[in-house]
Amino acid sequence: FSKRYLDCNPGSFKSQDAVHTLTCAIMLLNTDLHAQVIGRKMTCTEFIENLADLNDGENFPREILKQLYHAIKSNPLEWAVDDEEPVLQGKGGLELSNFPMGGKVEPSQTAVEYKKGYMKRKCCVDPNGKRTPLGKRSWKMYYCTLLDLVLYLHKDEADCRASPNNPDVSPPHTIRIHHSLVTKATEYRKKQHVFKLETSDRAEYLFQTSDSKELQSWIDTLNFVAALLSAQPLPGGIGSQKKFQRPLLPSSHTRLNPREQMKSHEDMVQHLEQDLDQHKLHPPDKHAKGLVVQNYKEKNSYLQSEVSCLGFNE
Repeated sequence: FSKRYLDCNPGSFKSQDAVHTLTCAIMLLNTDLHAQVIGRKMTCTEFIENLADLNDGENFPREILKQLYHAIKSNPLEWAVDDEEPVLQGKGGLELSNFPMGGKVEPSQTAVEYKKGYMKRKCCVDPNGKRTPLGKRSWKMYYCTLLDLVLYLHKDEADCRASPNNPDVSPPHTIRIHHSLVTKATEYRKKQHVFKLETSDRAEYLFQTSDSKELQSWIDTLNFVAALLSAQPLPGGIGSQKKFQRPLLPSSHTRLNPREQMKSHEDMVQHLEQDLDQHKLHPPDKHAKGLVVQNYKEKNSYLQSEVSCLGFNE
């Protein structure tokens, strides 16, 4: 599709990869705006921010993205579906819902609560890998609840139990855990019982629990839910790209059952390990330009991160 589109519309976008990325983003936007089970819909600004730097390292034209957003919002794409579409079930037979890609997330009435409790959080790296400003890295206490693929951070337990329509209750912060990895923060020595949460958008957080038992429980639960419910990554670009682009990672739930999900993880780890081995066989020339070296390092970092994440969650 990407190649054919560029053949018919020469000069419209920089590469097949850019067209492929934008097409996948449009499909995710369509699901987000028109799926009945989703509470809060993605805004136009969030749609634009999700595509930052994905046009071969540059931004897509803002006006084009605005037009696409409003076109999809007004005229949803129709999907071809099977006569009997399987439904993924959670604990107690509850149907698992999809969540939008960015912003605040309202919990679905059918969301499964996997864990809750007080923890302290510290922001270290913002989305897209940018270091959190010094003034925003302080530790803060929250009452945390893990509902499906979203970790909600409430001011306290009372706010968590209060009605969301109560004007005196502050809306909770949210962290999406699809395709995330949680590990003990062994390199952080200032506090005890701390784990590190790395999200799919390359943000990093530290969380401090009350004791070693809670530490391991949160690590196991977060990794289990992320591995169980995260949907498969969308296929990467097919053209020859000048800049490495990470694949889009849907925030929706997988349609696979647990056995199929495990097999998918095993196959993906094997594929990623092969890609990583091939990548290491072809390092950039000693006299290569800075961009070539940067792309090599970024792809190497991505492959190693994905192998670690999927291998850890197997």
